[in-house]
Amino acid sequence: MADKIKETTEHIFDPAISKAERYAKGALIRKETPLESHKEWRSFKNRKDPVDILIETSVGRVENLLPIRYSRMMESPFTFYRGAAAIMAADLVHTPISGINLQLCGDCHLMNFGGFATPERKLVFDINDFDETFPGPWEWDVKRLAASFVVAGRWRKFSNKICKELAWHVVDSYKRHMQEYSKLSALQIWYADIDLAELIDLGHDKEIKEFHQKRIKKAAEYTAHEKEFAKMTYQDGDRARIKDDPPLIFHPAESEGRQILKDAEIVHKRYIESLSDDKQILLSRYSLNDVAVKVVGVGSVGTVCGISLLMSATGEPIFLQFKEARKSVLEPYVKTQSKYHHQGERIVMGQKLMQSASDLFLGWTNDDKNRFFYIRQLRDAKVKPVLEIMKPKNMADYAKACGWALSRAHARSGDPSIISGYIGDTNKFAEAVSEFSVLYADQNEQDYHKMLEAIKQGRLPIATEI
Repeated sequence: MADKIKETTEHIFDPAISKAERYAKGALIRKETPLESHKEWRSFKNRKDPVDILIETSVGRVENLLPIRYSRMMESPFTFYRGAAAIMAADLVHTPISGINLQLCGDCHLMNFGGFATPERKLVFDINDFDETFPGPWEWDVKRLAASFVVAGRWRKFSNKICKELAWHVVDSYKRHMQEYSKLSALQIWYADIDLAELIDLGHDKEIKEFHQKRIKKAAEYTAHEKEFAKMTYQDGDRARIKDDPPLIFHPAESEGRQILKDAEIVHKRYIESLSDDKQILLSRYSLNDVAVKVVGVGSVGTVCGISLLMSATGEPIFLQFKEARKSVLEPYVKTQSKYHHQGERIVMGQKLMQSASDLFLGWTNDDKNRFFYIRQLRDAKVKPVLEIMKPKNMADYAKACGWALSRAHARSGDPSIISGYIGDTNKFAEAVSEFSVLYADQNEQDYHKMLEAIKQGRLPIATEI
C-alpha cells in the first residue's frame, strides 16, 4: 500500500469537463478502490514503533520543553492522539487510497475546529490549525477527523455505539455537503462560509444553545488586544512588558532575552515584508515592544512559539503569536513535492487555500538560524469547543459541523464532483470510515500505553508540574 500513493494520478479540477462527467469519473474510481475497503485497519509488519516516531519528531525542539509535551500527551489517549499526527500519517499511507488529492489540513482532529472572527468581523466556524497542511489523499483528513471523535467519545465515557455513530456523522455530513458544493460554481464555493450563530441555532439542546449564544455575544464584543493587554502586561518604567507565567509564558534569561529581542526585531521586519502593501502600511504604525516564549497546544509543544507585543505611538496594543514552522508530517508519505522551501509560507498558503477567511495579519518569516515561522493574531474572538460539557447529542451536532467545515475546505482545492461521484449516494463510505475509526481508536490506545511504558522506562521525560 505504501507504493500505491506513488502510483496514483492526481485528479485536478478540469473546467473543460462537465460536472456530470467528473461525477462519473469519481464513480469509476470507486471500482478501483471500493468504498468498503476504507474500513480496513490492522497493524502491519515492520510498523514503526510509535515511541520512536515521537522521539524523531522531537529532534530540533526546545529540549527543556519536551517534558511538558509528553506530560500533556500522557493525560489520556485523547491528548495522546492530538500529539500523534506523525504516527497516524505513517499509518495512513498503508490504508486504501482513491488517488484523489487536494490540500489537506494534515492534523484534522476535532479540537482543531472552532469559531473566530473574519477581517470583516463576522463570526464563522472553520478549521483553525494548519501546521501540517500539505497536498495529499482527501481520505486522510476525513479518517483522522472521524477517528478523533471515537477517541474523544471514549474519553467522555460514551458507549461504543455512540462513539461509532459520532464518526458516522462526521462522514455523512461531509458527504452531504460535498454533494451540495458539487452543484455550485468555483466562485460560489470560494465565497461560502459557515456562520457560527446560524450553526449553533441548528443544535437541538436548548441549554447548550443558550451557553454558546452567550459565548458568541461575548466574542463579538471582545476587543481582544485591549483586554489581553490589561491581563497579560505590566508597566516597566515607560515600557509595557508581557507578564511571565512560567513554565507556559516566560522571558529567557537576561542576556539571552536581550539577544532574542534583538533577533526578534530582524524576524519581525522580515514578517512585515511577507505581507501585502496595505497590511505593511497598517503595521508601520506599530513598533515591536516585547517578546516572550509561550507554550501552546499539544503537538506544538517544544517548537519555538511565543507572543510579541506591538504598540502604537498613542499606546494601542496588538498581540501577535509566532509559531515555528517545521516540515509537514505528511511530506514523507506523499508523491507531491512541496512547492515552498519556506515552511512558514507553506502553512500560510495552505491556510489561505482551505479557510473561508484567514487572519488579517497572517504571514511568514524566518531567523538567521534557518528556522521558519508563521505569525497571526494571538486571539481574535475565538470560540473553542468545550468537550467537557457535551452530551452525545451535542457531540453529534459538533461532528456534523466539523464534517461540513472539512467538506467546504476540501471543495476549494479539490473537485467536489469527483469526490461526490466517488462517495456516491449510499451510506457505504460513512459506514466504512466509522468502522475504521473504531479500529484506529483501539490502535491509538495501544500506542498510548506504549508511550506510558516508555515514560516509566525513562525514554521520554515528563514535567513534575505544569
